[in-house]
Amino acid sequence: MKKQTREDDNTIIAGRKPVQELLLDSPERIDLLYLQKGRQDKNFERTIQRCKKYGIKYKIADKAELGRVFSGNHQGVIARVAALPFADFDDMLENLADSPLPLLVVLDQVQDPGNVGVLARSLYALGGAGIVTAKHGGAFLGPAAVKASAGALNKLPVARVNNISQALDKAIDMGINIYGAGLDDDSSSAYTAEIHTPAILVLGNEEKGIRFNVEKRCQKLIHIPFRRDFDSLNVAQAGAMLISEFARRLG
Repeated sequence: MKKQTREDDNTIIAGRKPVQELLLDSPERIDLLYLQKGRQDKNFERTIQRCKKYGIKYKIADKAELGRVFSGNHQGVIARVAALPFADFDDMLENLADSPLPLLVVLDQVQDPGNVGVLARSLYALGGAGIVTAKHGGAFLGPAAVKASAGALNKLPVARVNNISQALDKAIDMGINIYGAGLDDDSSSAYTAEIHTPAILVLGNEEKGIRFNVEKRCQKLIHIPFRRDFDSLNVAQAGAMLISEFARRLG
């Protein structure tokens, strides 16, 4: 029987059969798989092989740690899963021009689920095409993110890709404009820069910004100009302001 609960705002599926079904039917939904240390049976080895096949992050932990994740009978295997289904990235690129606002937001290691939720809320309201994040290194898109989005994440397409840089290369090959949010010396004010859609807006990690290899794919860096001396805006705030500028230009 499938055991599902929420602990620390995560969606948890526990037990050998339910997790095996998830691995077979919807492996893309798994954010992290916990396996109990000391197990060496065929199911254990088969599960690890499936994790490697689908690029699923897994952790071998002792019984006490698994008990903190899920207090019921987990049978030595627990999956932390996203609270929403994911869209196909290639389909999102193909359908980008059909959105009211032909803009995808790519999140490069944005960690806070609340930030993702707020960005989704702004993007959906303004007609954006969807959000793209990496399978590893980004925020867990569980109930906390959905709640912060006021339900927008249940309506807005969200894709997870193995490699952000490679995903952007694919978009560039299709003639899609790539903009990055950043304050480097060659960055332009979002209010005066030439920006065109269909486009992708890349937003970086809350502390480190966009990674170098990802930034190289951005054809132009843009920022919100400040009129007072101030450190920075929260990524959700800055992202919402940049999204609204794309919407304003579209008319």
